[in-house]
Amino acid sequence: MLTWIQSFLEERLMRLGIRGSFSDWIEVLSRVPQGSVLGPLLFLLFVSDLPDWIKNSMRMFADDVKILNVIRTDVGNYNLQEYLNSLTRWSSKWLQKLNSSKCKVMHIGHDTCTEHHITDDDGNSNVIKQITEEKDLRIYITADLKPSMQCVRAEAKARSVIGMVRRNFRRLDKEDFLLIYKMYIRPHMEYCVLLHI
Repeated sequence: MLTWIQSFLEERLMRLGIRGSFSDWIEVLSRVPQGSVLGPLLFLLFVSDLPDWIKNSMRMFADDVKILNVIRTDVGNYNLQEYLNSLTRWSSKWLQKLNSSKCKVMHIGHDTCTEHHITDDDGNSNVIKQITEEKDLRIYITADLKPSMQCVRAEAKARSVIGMVRRNFRRLDKEDFLLIYKMYIRPHMEYCVLLHI
């Protein structure tokens, strides 16, 4: 079994094909081929030990990791930096490159001026960008945890879909409108309603 997985990962070539024309074959540099059936499973196996390195509350979804930490004193800031250092050590050990430009920190419920750093693959220590808003799995999270931004964005999206329906469907009977509403408009508004409950 391990030999089969090894042969799946090593010495892989790929090329691009469009309408019968193909590019030259090139070597795949990443270890987990994107778009493959086994890719997601192998990725989960590669990152399954990460929670053992970060002894704190964390959330993982695909290739995103969120470290959650309560900061009331300088000890909390120190602990969060240590978790980030552990993440860097883990990525170096398992050759899982961290994209430091995509790393962000959000302070929820307070406005401290604490800087946190993450080390990239070249050994450079980079300050993690502080944000006040982030879209995560189609939900907008803000530092004040108010749902207003989510509702504004959901309403704007729903209005744009309604405009598209009006432009493209001149005459709709009640059944057709209900079908279009349920498929294209209501899903955007439900995110706003769920946040208000």
